[in-house]
Amino acid sequence: MDNQSENFKFAHIADCHIGGWKEEELKKLSIESFKETTTKIIESKVDFLIIAGDLFNTSIPSIDAIKEVALCMKKIKDNNIKIYIIPGSHDYSPSGKTMLDVLENAGLCTNVFKYNEETKRLEITYHQLSSGKRIAITGICGLAGGLEKLKYETLSNKSEIENLQDYKIFLFHTLLNELKPTTKDWEKVPSEPLSLLPKNFNYYPGGHPHFIQQKSTPEHPLIAYPGPLFPNNFKELEELKQGGFYIVDVNQDNTNLTHHPIKLKETISLKIDAENKTPEELNLELREKLSHLNIVNAILTIRIAGTLKSGKPSEIEFKEIIKENNEAYIILKNTSKLKTKEFSEIEIKTGSIEEVEDSIIKDHIGQIELPDLQLNENQELLTNQLMTTLNKEKIEGEKNIDFETRIIKDAIEIFNLGEIFNVN
Repeated sequence: MDNQSENFKFAHIADCHIGGWKEEELKKLSIESFKETTTKIIESKVDFLIIAGDLFNTSIPSIDAIKEVALCMKKIKDNNIKIYIIPGSHDYSPSGKTMLDVLENAGLCTNVFKYNEETKRLEITYHQLSSGKRIAITGICGLAGGLEKLKYETLSNKSEIENLQDYKIFLFHTLLNELKPTTKDWEKVPSEPLSLLPKNFNYYPGGHPHFIQQKSTPEHPLIAYPGPLFPNNFKELEELKQGGFYIVDVNQDNTNLTHHPIKLKETISLKIDAENKTPEELNLELREKLSHLNIVNAILTIRIAGTLKSGKPSEIEFKEIIKENNEAYIILKNTSKLKTKEFSEIEIKTGSIEEVEDSIIKDHIGQIELPDLQLNENQELLTNQLMTTLNKEKIEGEKNIDFETRIIKDAIEIFNLGEIFNVN
């Protein structure tokens, strides 16, 4: 029996994004999902665990997040299950140093993204089964903006790793064209061709896009995305309701996948059409619809979209309604597409973007009152300056926190508020 015909099984998870939610209730559920997955992986008696990027939501997660993840990893290790991981676009750091290094140095996992920047060679990590047979594991990290493409294109030992005779696993954290949804939401999302990946690996555990998808081709026998371990934003809660992971069974020459859902809470989504309605009518409609739902200990999402007939979004009694339905685990609202006629009926004249912006500023600046700043004569100029500042883009390689700090500092300087905010 050769290495390819050895029977074994492993787990494949991705996009945990631990620490990603700002709401404490959902941040807790994200960690609880990882704990539940840990239990199921141990119960399944897998030989090892694959994590295809974005274990954390940032390269420097909170102490609490690190502690919880480390405890889970230790449980897995104590059950003789090894963990192989790559950084994703969220938990990768341009410095090359992330919390994954700390976990690896503690003996809790192995980062299989071992890429030599000088030689452009990708090292292979071997997992040895109890029988002595070995599994070849490697992969390439995910980078913000899809910059990992350069590492694939310059890989000097691609043909060498393609011709290895062991059972081979290649971890990646990239959206592939061939698995990309055809819906409008995904049209502008960056993706790469399947041909970018090295050929002839037995299994390609992927991460990055938050959906469940599989594909097989002669040169790439089985590519799979498990989806997130827990929904990572409002829309994902609406659409996915829950997260999950794969158990991968390798039996003789066949690789079979079973998706295991992780469902800790019921997720109920309510969509309200606000078109040509008043806030009072929406308040009545919301209360009426909620009266027919069992939301006890459930996650409730409320999305309201459309243009109000009159009134303002602030007149919708969200606070009161949430208080009235406090038996829910958490209630989230989204009003990003809720408009008022006052702002939807702005007359837009033809011309350049700059001309349109000037027109809007001149027509509507009087609606904005800044009594304490005494900007009456300079409002138009200052507003233009502020819009220019807010339209600035990130500098290549600039961290989010540095970008945000720069923009805030520039905005403060525009209004000459440096002393108030203690900005030098």
